[in-house]
Amino acid sequence: MGPNGDLKIICGSANQPLAEAICDHLGSKLVPAMVSKFSDGEIRIEIGANVRGADVFVVQPTCKPVNFHLMELCLMLDALKRASARRVTAVVPYYGYARQDRKVLPRAPISAKLVADFLAVAGMHRLLTIDLHAGQIQGFFNLPVDNLFATPILSEFFRNNHASDDMVVVSPDAGGVERARSFAKRLGGAGLAIIDKRRDAPNQAKAMNVIGTVQDKICVVFDDMIDTAGTMCQAAQVLIENGAKDVLACATHPVLSGPAIERLEQSAFSRIVVTNTIPLSESAAKCAKIVNLSVASLLAKAIHNIHTESSVSVLFS
Repeated sequence: MGPNGDLKIICGSANQPLAEAICDHLGSKLVPAMVSKFSDGEIRIEIGANVRGADVFVVQPTCKPVNFHLMELCLMLDALKRASARRVTAVVPYYGYARQDRKVLPRAPISAKLVADFLAVAGMHRLLTIDLHAGQIQGFFNLPVDNLFATPILSEFFRNNHASDDMVVVSPDAGGVERARSFAKRLGGAGLAIIDKRRDAPNQAKAMNVIGTVQDKICVVFDDMIDTAGTMCQAAQVLIENGAKDVLACATHPVLSGPAIERLEQSAFSRIVVTNTIPLSESAAKCAKIVNLSVASLLAKAIHNIHTESSVSVLFS
């Protein structure tokens, strides 16, 4: 038993395989929870075990269908609060609505902040997440937030499978330069390049120029997520046109909505490396180019350290 009570792990319907893998690493079992719907679509939640005085971790990425999984998470948090859990930590590997983190137009919401308020009001005491789209989102919460990075897992894969002195990490836009630079350092000082692009509408981007040297290089296009894959695929094409000898994609969150799989299969990418913060769709799982890495061990270590009141900062090194 930790200082906050017994450790208990519960999951919603979004990514049960990830929750089970986390339990395997911790040597524990999932607390049974019933998630069902009434005929009109209302979600019904029932926790199947006593959680009074327990330290509870709810594993639930807010992925597609985003609104359903977000509401499901809020209801689970409320159920645990009313069941007198001592502390409730929401483990949200993928934080939906994170791209709407500021007002870019008049009369527009700051949706990422509203979601933060939802979770806090529902009964969350702490948030554990991976690779927020913008680190500043942590400031939307008036409670502890642990924003882990998947780069150690991703960089280890590339060091073991694609080690090369000719490797260049490419940011698909100016906003991801800091992220790409950090990843390049983890790869042993790989080069850095940037795609200069112009976005004409949401989910539509036009790649323009390459800033940096990619001639005869192995390029890794690195981003926090792949959604419709339009930006990624255009970046790959521009890199090939500029003389890259191989192009790979790497991202933490495989959102992969709309025509993403078709675009990736037809793209210049030889391999697309992602993690299981979001479960792959059936079509994505069949795509031979996609490599899916697990973040279960990373989350399990964080959960263990939070539960035992140990430092979580060791996971950021």
